[in-house]
Amino acid sequence: MKDAHDVVKALMRTEKGGNLLAQNKYLFWVDRSSNKIEIRKAVEEIYKVKVGSVNTLMVRGKLRRVRYQMGKTAEWKKAVVTLREGSKIDLTQ
Repeated sequence: MKDAHDVVKALMRTEKGGNLLAQNKYLFWVDRSSNKIEIRKAVEEIYKVKVGSVNTLMVRGKLRRVRYQMGKTAEWKKAVVTLREGSKIDLTQ
């Protein structure tokens, strides 16, 4: 099995992620090859919380112009993790 920190790369503190906090949902940047079960176990291990559900989506890379040629941003995967009632991640770390 992969290490928990290899699966969950970062907790994303974005505007959309901040809006999800009211619903007890957290936004994570995760490894592209990880599945929902690995993400659940990694979040539970790192943050010591109980996970209710995990929703994942792939973010496609976008075409960007770099000087005189076209480039492409990287594709990545994000997960929206819903915690069980009574669980909370401390964001002051």
